[in-house]
Amino acid sequence: MHRIKELLRDDPYRYQILQWVANLHQSECYVAAGFIRNMVWDHLHGFCRTALNDVDVIYFDPLSTVTEKELLARLNSAAPMLNWQVKNQALMHIRNSDKPYLSIADAIDFWPEKETAVAVKLEGNEEITVIAPFGVESLFAGLISHNPKRTKAVFSARIQTKQWLEKWPDLMLAK
Repeated sequence: MHRIKELLRDDPYRYQILQWVANLHQSECYVAAGFIRNMVWDHLHGFCRTALNDVDVIYFDPLSTVTEKELLARLNSAAPMLNWQVKNQALMHIRNSDKPYLSIADAIDFWPEKETAVAVKLEGNEEITVIAPFGVESLFAGLISHNPKRTKAVFSARIQTKQWLEKWPDLMLAK
């Protein structure tokens, strides 16, 4: 987890994004998925930062005291140049036909690739919290691993549509 934190601290652009999300003052609000995964893959390939298609912001609010649209509006006000995607993971089990998720860690534990299941947040004391239910070893090893909690078809389709192996040619599919 230390390497993730170092990379984020060394990247003023991503660190600023963490600050914008921290300014939402939501206790369980993280930046996740490609924001972290792509940063590591760029690092492994010696690439300058590749463009972010979007910034995935996830939070966990089972009572839905704040809506996705409210948080999205606040993020768009802070940084309208970014394509923010905001999802309450407490509700995503419905779309995914899973049992209700218990936390952010539980929700991302169901994501199709293990290396995508990483979430980070900037705490009030400037400390970075990392959640990675599968760890980050395979991410830093340049692997793309199927999560058996999702179908192989979903995993394979994402490999094709996202074109990760073309963008980062040293990546390998895990056996």
